[in-house]
Amino acid sequence: MVDLLGDVRGFMAQLEQGLLGYGLPPTLGHMDHVCYRAATPQEYLQLRNALARFGDCLVEGMIGNRPIITYRLHQPLTSPFGPVPCLELAAPKAGKQHLHGLEHGEIVVSKLQQLLIDYPNVPFNTKGLAGTSPELTLTLAPYQVKFHPRSLADTIALEIARGEVVPVPDDYFIGHHI
Repeated sequence: MVDLLGDVRGFMAQLEQGLLGYGLPPTLGHMDHVCYRAATPQEYLQLRNALARFGDCLVEGMIGNRPIITYRLHQPLTSPFGPVPCLELAAPKAGKQHLHGLEHGEIVVSKLQQLLIDYPNVPFNTKGLAGTSPELTLTLAPYQVKFHPRSLADTIALEIARGEVVPVPDDYFIGHHI
């Protein structure tokens, strides 16, 4: 699977060094998933099919007007943050240019406000605090680390139970999306 994702070890090391550079220990919480952003719809479909061998699909749905699929990996990724059990694969947003490949990791912390209090000099982006799934984001260019109070797997289970998952339209990958 590492062949599909690129330099996972280098990605994790950069996230760790970025956090340490701000005085944040990698032991703040466990990293519950990493996100790989596909460059094209074709790459998304190819990776979606290839990654199915390495994990069980928790959900595929529309988030931010594009498909995202999450796998619970059969063999968690090794990282300085402990084993990473899930992988999120995001299709590109239409009309938007962005880096493709491993893009961010997400760490579960019990209290986001406490993180802000304990590390007042860290330039967290707090725009996501008001959402239904609150988050803090720390940019470590070209990557990001996001902090959440609940794991992605738990959030997905909750969204499925509440009927909040928006299915990917059957015709999404036909025509102008490809």
